[in-house]
Amino acid sequence: MSKVVFITGATSGFGRATARRFAEAGWSLVLSGRREERLIELQKELAAKVPVHIAVLDVRDAAAVQKMVDDLPEGFRHVRSLINNAGLALAPEPAQKVALEDWHTMIDTNITGLVNVTHAVLPKLLETGKGASIVNIGSVAGEWPYPGGHVYGASKAFVKQFSYNLRCDLIATGVRVTDIAPGMAETEFTLVRTKGNQAASDAMYGTTTPLSAEDIAEQIFYVANLPDHININRLEIMPSRQAWSAFAVDRDK
Repeated sequence: MSKVVFITGATSGFGRATARRFAEAGWSLVLSGRREERLIELQKELAAKVPVHIAVLDVRDAAAVQKMVDDLPEGFRHVRSLINNAGLALAPEPAQKVALEDWHTMIDTNITGLVNVTHAVLPKLLETGKGASIVNIGSVAGEWPYPGGHVYGASKAFVKQFSYNLRCDLIATGVRVTDIAPGMAETEFTLVRTKGNQAASDAMYGTTTPLSAEDIAEQIFYVANLPDHININRLEIMPSRQAWSAFAVDRDK
């Protein structure tokens, strides 16, 4: 029986690249996302290599998450790794200009959705025991503030602390927990955040060398395949051309 990895947000970016990376290594895949056509396309691509189960899922819906996990087919029930990838950023404007709805969407997806999936899948990881892993996709924004980060950064700070606290609770179970915190990475992230502004995405990534989705997928795969006795608590990853900036100072004109 092959190992099973459960990936949320598998229809693009880190999630899709991670599905492909685990498939290369022969893992069975449980893939969820909100865009059915992309899930079907990914299933067709990878099913020739490994068993693939897909489910259209909104992680914000706790009942739907639980039902999806309860209904996993035989062959996909013994989950060894959970990759909590579903998440998004919205509203890069200053907090005082942001619609409250955008804040709620980020909280409901990045925090509530992650909690829903973790709670539903955790019993299966506990059954697997030693060597099982939870990989939560955080962000450098969860550690380092920046203008326009408001709720997005706060939600990723939650991911970091939730991961640490899970480690404390799961210490005797063999289940490992890692917060992977990417920096600038070229995916659909900026397009989603700017509601489809391709020029903004091009301006963000076009004149530097960002990380790729495949770069992060490789690190996720590495963490999940470490020897059973090793736990990486947090892995912060930036491109070499990204670093921190000086403190902002408001000055008299």
